[in-house]
Amino acid sequence: MNLVLVEHAEGVATEVSLQALALARGLGGPVHALLIGPGGREAAAGVPADVAHVAEHEALEAFAPDAWAAIVCDLAGRTGATAIVAPGSEHATDAMARAAARLGEPLAANCTSVTPGDPIALTRVRWGGSLLEEALLHAGRALLTVAPHAVAGAEPGSPGAVEPFTPALADADLVVRVRDRLAPAAGGVSLADAKVVVSGGRGVGSAEGFAPIEDLAGLLGGAVGCSRAVTMAGWRPHTEQVGQTGNKIAPEIYIACGVSGATQHIAGCKGAKRILAVNTDAEAPIMSVADYAVVGDLHEVLPAISAAIRKARGA
Repeated sequence: MNLVLVEHAEGVATEVSLQALALARGLGGPVHALLIGPGGREAAAGVPADVAHVAEHEALEAFAPDAWAAIVCDLAGRTGATAIVAPGSEHATDAMARAAARLGEPLAANCTSVTPGDPIALTRVRWGGSLLEEALLHAGRALLTVAPHAVAGAEPGSPGAVEPFTPALADADLVVRVRDRLAPAAGGVSLADAKVVVSGGRGVGSAEGFAPIEDLAGLLGGAVGCSRAVTMAGWRPHTEQVGQTGNKIAPEIYIACGVSGATQHIAGCKGAKRILAVNTDAEAPIMSVADYAVVGDLHEVLPAISAAIRKARGA
């Protein structure tokens, strides 16, 4: 039996969790889902698993990685799970690393495909997305995370059964937990949900230089992103960073402006359906992965695009 850690938000399983469910099916055998915290029962109704287990406890209002790890390990033991699969999100990866330490098993992170067997054969993303590694996982119980947007997600559907339970948590499981959250600016579109992301890199030049990027993103109903160099310079908040150490996104189109295209950045945007690059350097690495490229100054190109959009709309 394969156990899948399913994250949820606003009563719905996340897309990356549905991707984890799809990969788990490739291992063969029954698939059970584990949902943790408030809203789990509501989200479980749309999870296509044989059984959806819902962990409910007053201490699970906020994310607590050790508590999640304890719940994962306990349920895997009680159900006899031979594999534990989770999405490659920040929270799930944190919890899975702690679960692996508790179980004394290796963790194979960022998998893109698996072939059942003993050992399990798998392919996973390495070196910031610059290469794919084929490996064999030798473990008593396999622990895997799935690279975001590398696998087509399972279609939402009703589970065979929903089984709520109250986990036994120790005080030590709750030492580390989220105490507060910094809300994004009101009215904005989140990077995770945006169909269009307009992103700026070092080539933008300054914090004020993001004005045409914000303008275009607003016109297209999209979100603003940036590179690590930009956040390091203090021009934009880390919450907008796209890359290996930031957000991994999968919009319909990613418009990269003044972004050189370092490997770590590409790891965050390679899930985009299309990439449009605007750069003064025709030899910039981003140009080699872009579907469309404009060689020019973003401060001239973007205002021209925005003006054309307004003209087409009659604004």
